[in-house]
Amino acid sequence: MIMYKHILIPTDGSPLSEEAVRQGMALAKSLGAKTTVITVSPKFHTLAVEPGMVIATPKEYERECEAVAAKVLGTAEGVASESKVAFRALHVVHDHPYAAIIEAAQTNHCDLICMASHGRKGLSALILGSETTKVLTHSKIPVLVCR
Repeated sequence: MIMYKHILIPTDGSPLSEEAVRQGMALAKSLGAKTTVITVSPKFHTLAVEPGMVIATPKEYERECEAVAAKVLGTAEGVASESKVAFRALHVVHDHPYAAIIEAAQTNHCDLICMASHGRKGLSALILGSETTKVLTHSKIPVLVCR
């Protein structure tokens, strides 16, 4: 029987990701596992179409990313505290969230990734892509998808 000892839980702060955090924490509690919760911010680009990057200087953008990450990770910390689960927060700046998630899982010796899927289908999934699908495709670590 496989017992997971360290679960990586990616979150973007969306309601669906917050539900995955709750489910991941509940799983960790039932297994006696520890958790690392990660949120990923894209790098600042001088030429960008992201509204936050167009109007911000690199320093303003960095401060905004840190504030958003602190809020998202603070919510996860609250869930971990309520669940009495060992918790570590991780904020990473990376252009490819799926790659940052996989790298964090490997670096932190996680043996399970527990993440949300927005369940996009058809053209929406093709155009927007899915970080969850990319993690599933590229990770050698098991992935539990929550909906």
